[in-house]
Amino acid sequence: MEPALAAKLALLRDPAAYPDRPARVEVVETHMAWVFLTDRHAYKLKKPLRRPYLDFSTVAARGYYCREEVRLNRPLAPGVYLGVLPLTASGARLALDGDGEIVDWLVWMRRLPGPLMLDRLLQENRLEAWMLPALAAKVAAFHRQCAPVLADGEACRVHYRCWLDANARALQRLRNLWGGWDCRRLLERQRAFLENHRSLFDQRARSGCVIEGHGDLRPEHVCFETRGPQVFDRLEFNRDFRLLDRADEVAYLALECAWLGHAQAGLTFLAHYRRYSGDDWPPALLAFYLAYRATLRGRLLLTRVREEGQGRWLPRAWRYLALAAYYSRRLPD
Repeated sequence: MEPALAAKLALLRDPAAYPDRPARVEVVETHMAWVFLTDRHAYKLKKPLRRPYLDFSTVAARGYYCREEVRLNRPLAPGVYLGVLPLTASGARLALDGDGEIVDWLVWMRRLPGPLMLDRLLQENRLEAWMLPALAAKVAAFHRQCAPVLADGEACRVHYRCWLDANARALQRLRNLWGGWDCRRLLERQRAFLENHRSLFDQRARSGCVIEGHGDLRPEHVCFETRGPQVFDRLEFNRDFRLLDRADEVAYLALECAWLGHAQAGLTFLAHYRRYSGDDWPPALLAFYLAYRATLRGRLLLTRVREEGQGRWLPRAWRYLALAAYYSRRLPD
């Protein structure tokens, strides 16, 4: 019988479980995983979840997605993703990378310095002049290596139409959590832009701008070491979530900078990205991607309120919806 989750977590919280015998273990819980931080390393245990968009419900599935996470992230974060380690059981004894039956899997990483994460640098006003150009150059180089997908304009529009419809359905279910935001209006403006400006999406698709990208490019997934920016946590659990316009990907980072109160940093990043990539999207398209991403982030946080019963997510969700309303108003008819 598979050991209880509580026993796995207890083992991984114990410094004696790790080969380098750290003085202590810090634990960070995310929506989909627990991350155990020692002095030098990070170990990620995926939660045994099943959702419409992911399936971590079995040991085999978690092992597969651990390997996928390492494979997908090594190009953008060289030297950070060290491999995958088994959690084993021999009788009642659990061990990290020990003998016995494999009862779970962990992603093994080099620990990155928290003070050098982009979100921390922005919040503490410690961003240096070289950082955003270096990040833009790295993301542009990565995008050049990504093969185009959805080269047909209609397929591209269907892709984004599905996301807009998913946002609309979810927000309808969550309407008692909207606060004072007119979500129907912003959703209508985004859908109208997609339908009335088809040529923009056709051109992006024909030009090879729709790629299999990072999928979750946010400031907390960027670390500035002396060797340059490390971009990590490329989304591994659903390939469809990595399919997006290059302009959508970089707009996501700009949106998150704006959400942190540093919109100018996001605009600076976009300007450098355009210079390094040669991409020349129209302002209206960027406004669409900013509005769509802000809506998506807001509804995901409202979903967490509904699922977890934690009202602390509400102010964050409303802040995203405020940005969604702002960018939606900038969309042409």
